[in-house]
Amino acid sequence: MAEIDFIGRYHNATKRDYVQRVVEYDKAECAATAKQWGFDYWDGDRRHGFGGMRYDGRWLPLAEDLVRHYGLKAGDKVLDIGCGKAFLLYEMTRACPGLTVAGLDISEYGINNAKEEVRPFLTLGNATRLPWPDRHFDLVISINTFHNLQIHELDQAVREMQRVSTGRGYICVESYRDESEKANLLYWQLTCESFHRPEGWRWVYDQAGYTGDHGFIYFQ
Repeated sequence: MAEIDFIGRYHNATKRDYVQRVVEYDKAECAATAKQWGFDYWDGDRRHGFGGMRYDGRWLPLAEDLVRHYGLKAGDKVLDIGCGKAFLLYEMTRACPGLTVAGLDISEYGINNAKEEVRPFLTLGNATRLPWPDRHFDLVISINTFHNLQIHELDQAVREMQRVSTGRGYICVESYRDESEKANLLYWQLTCESFHRPEGWRWVYDQAGYTGDHGFIYFQ
């Protein structure tokens, strides 16, 4: 299980006013709205989530990195847990023509408004119960999703991810390394339920028997 930073350059490209979320807005209301996973979260005001998630091609370099690192080829099967609008899955089909993709998300709105080309391959559901057989996918990824699960759900979700993969996987979650990053995470997050330092996340992965790779984003 290796730590790999595929996401940092994208996450760090956005400037955030952490204090604004708790001073100018009703943070509890914003979080409650975000956790409905509907229009407000994806395409509404920024205080409720993404502030408008629209396809702009920015995820193609990440898709190319994943395809290259994991040696994916035509005919391989990839699952994205927490795929949202599936922009990354679409880019993976561009980076590796002939790739078979599948996505799962808890948001009906996200799936209904996903990239049209991959929408038929998306499933509405929960990460704790994946509707695919054992060792079905050559690679399973989950980017910025598992921290939205409570601890009793998290173990089951990681076990499910491991079950449906051939052993190759990549998980990225929100984390913190010091009190400053923890405060920023608490100020900024809307949907996070599991707050752990990197060593805590690695303990969770070990307990679940996870053998894939992992990474973190930090709110500096």
